Amino acid sequence: MTTTAAAFKVPARSEVSESNQAIFDQLGKQIGFVPNLYAFFAKNETALPDYLALQGRKTSLKAKEKELVNLVTSQINGCRYCQSAHTALGKMNGFSHEQILEIRGGSASFDEKLDALVKFTAATVSNHGKVEESVKEAFFAAGYNEATLIDVVILIGDKIMSNYLHNLAGFEIDFPLAPEL
Repeated sequence: MTTTAAAFKVPARSEVSESNQAIFDQLGKQIGFVPNLYAFFAKNETALPDYLALQGRKTSLKAKEKELVNLVTSQINGCRYCQSAHTALGKMNGFSHEQILEIRGGSASFDEKLDALVKFTAATVSNHGKVEESVKEAFFAAGYNEATLIDVVILIGDKIMSNYLHNLAGFEIDFPLAPEL
């Protein structure tokens, strides 16, 4: 689905550099296809490997927690591509359809610790890092620490990059389309 008539074109493998072609080949082996977001990053010689390195960094966040941060950030930023991709990834990491919709809506009533993470993430994204003390206190009381806070902020930054890129370029969404809230 193209979001605008003037959507940017996603490059084919033959239209990117040799080093990015090698990354396309690795992605094809690892996940079975090259997502359009990654292909679009490959229009820039260094952006795709840099972005993948950021995504692959070690973190204190568990896979479910990462998907939660990705879903909340993508919802607030209105990125349909990332909402769709992380809905699929969230399901692969054990969230139900209903839980994903609840997370995107700003809560996780099914898990107190995850609920604190949802609220912290939403407040951080919505308020550009200026989070009320009560939200930070709830985040720490739920068992998170300063190292986790740093990991959440780095992951939000990662997701903001992809959200903004898709919101600007509007290339085709190649995941099952996430429902609107």
